[in-house]
Amino acid sequence: MTKLIAGPDDQSRCAWSASAPEFVGYHDTEWGYPVGDDQRLFEKFCLESFQSGLSWRTILAKRENFRAAFAQFDFNKMAKFDDKDVQRLLQDAGIIRHRGKIEAVINNAKRAQELVAERGSLAAYVWSYEPDPADLPEPQTASIIPASTAMSKDLKKRGWKFVGPTTVFAFMQAMGLVNDHAIGCVMRDKATELRKSFVKPV
Repeated sequence: MTKLIAGPDDQSRCAWSASAPEFVGYHDTEWGYPVGDDQRLFEKFCLESFQSGLSWRTILAKRENFRAAFAQFDFNKMAKFDDKDVQRLLQDAGIIRHRGKIEAVINNAKRAQELVAERGSLAAYVWSYEPDPADLPEPQTASIIPASTAMSKDLKKRGWKFVGPTTVFAFMQAMGLVNDHAIGCVMRDKATELRKSFVKPV
């Protein structure tokens, strides 16, 4: 399967970006660019958890609804959600009404607080798992990598839910820990340059 396709401007992009109209903007402005903001990182963990078993298009289309329903993914606010909030969310047609996933991300908000207390920030923890680019396979040839498996195992040990290695790898791709833009994609060099200027959280 080809990894590249001509975009609306005739420049080469990752082939998946043509799978849905809204993917081009997401691919060009977000995917693969390094993120050091705790709230954005936590949001992505949550959205990847909700995506489990579903398509990313479904989640992306509902992202603003998710943000409104989950306090913009402020994990300090989400950690205070109770049974009334769970019931509220189960009635919200704008999101994925899956009790297990809803309860999981509320649980994960509490676990995120614990990580911040221990490591200083969620970003410092996440970026400690950044793999050496020299150890990575060719872009878009792997579904998981050792670093995503290691983070997944540690998060599970810490009590996080819906954080399997495939989910964590998708998170790492999207948040720029791995530059998985296909070789030849017009955005690959941009992602590389952004990583060079990005100050790794410690």
